[in-house]
Amino acid sequence: MKIGISCYPTYGGSGAVATELGLELAERGHEIHFISYAQPFRLDGFRERVYFHEVEMDQYPLFEHPPYSLALAVAMHEVASHYDLDVVHVHYAIPHATSAWIARQMMNGLKGPRVVTTLHGTDITLTGQHPSFHSITRFSIRRSDGLTAVSQFLRMETERNFGVEEGRIRVIPNFIDTDRYRRQDKPCHRATLAPGGEKIVMHISNFRPVKRVEDVVEVFARIRDRVPARLVLVGDGPDRPRAQQRAESLEVADHVLFLGKHTSVDELLACADLFLLPSESESFGLAALEAMACGVPVVASRVGGLPEVVVDGEAGALLEVGDVEGMAEAAVQILGDDDRWAEVSRAARTLAVDRFDARKIVPVYEAFYREVVEGTVSAPGAISGEDPVLPAGGVTMARGTTSDEEDS
Repeated sequence: MKIGISCYPTYGGSGAVATELGLELAERGHEIHFISYAQPFRLDGFRERVYFHEVEMDQYPLFEHPPYSLALAVAMHEVASHYDLDVVHVHYAIPHATSAWIARQMMNGLKGPRVVTTLHGTDITLTGQHPSFHSITRFSIRRSDGLTAVSQFLRMETERNFGVEEGRIRVIPNFIDTDRYRRQDKPCHRATLAPGGEKIVMHISNFRPVKRVEDVVEVFARIRDRVPARLVLVGDGPDRPRAQQRAESLEVADHVLFLGKHTSVDELLACADLFLLPSESESFGLAALEAMACGVPVVASRVGGLPEVVVDGEAGALLEVGDVEGMAEAAVQILGDDDRWAEVSRAARTLAVDRFDARKIVPVYEAFYREVVEGTVSAPGAISGEDPVLPAGGVTMARGTTSDEEDS
């Protein structure tokens, strides 16, 4: 099968999953064409049956913001026509689903490739809810030939907020390569990260308010009162200065390491003893899954799709948003008892392998593609009279404006 994939190429969950899916599909014999404004960050080196098509954007003084969604639609049309694509799989609704629909119309609709849209999180819970984008998001997802969401939570949110009929959205969870994300046979940097032999507490995110990075520091300060530990923060974003200030005010700055963005997070997670994710909202929690696959217990918020990934009491602990005392207590109980830590570590790894291994999830996508191409999935929802033919609001959204697409 020939499959086009469009995603945000930046450091985010949706782009990471989209890229890994394409690479896995190529390994299984499919021809994959990535279409985006830059090469996805996890698309490194030459891979057989994998192609990248950069969306060309010319600067023109008339446009205050370059109309990326239209340029993307043209690129999708050209690639689909030239390579005779069977499916265009877009990740994150805005603007990718809209551009795919436009490209399909340029090919007289039914003659073009089928469009599959995967919803990842803030495209539904944040960006799509904004008045400027709600109508176009609703239109685009309802016009997709196939819809998937990364969690039951996100499926229900989409049905509730965008009028998608029950049964239209297939839940296909995120996945990882559990051979890559594992504790064994990985170079470990413990001597550098924790030179005093302390326990390593880790957090990976885009450092935005929804991730509550200051809570990470608060929880860590309470952990350190009882267990010798170091906090390793991976990523970057607008809340990094606040996290640094909080570490200084709590007098733990000397025990907090800010590493910035890293592509090889599997190597870092292989050294961790505990993963903190006290987010205000998570549609799935890919970072938590990556930690679990490395045998790292997770202490996180009981929100969104996280309970579908982290089994409370087995792979770690889930507590209410903002409960820094409870999270610290749960962390100390795990870190302070070697037998308990080993038990939770094994359970976390087992859950990741049994439920979210790429070898189990990617075939589900393959089967879904076949259903879409053969026309055996539920038909696209009827467009009611309240849906404009060409919804206003955000059609020419500039690239890079959805900075929270990594909510997956």
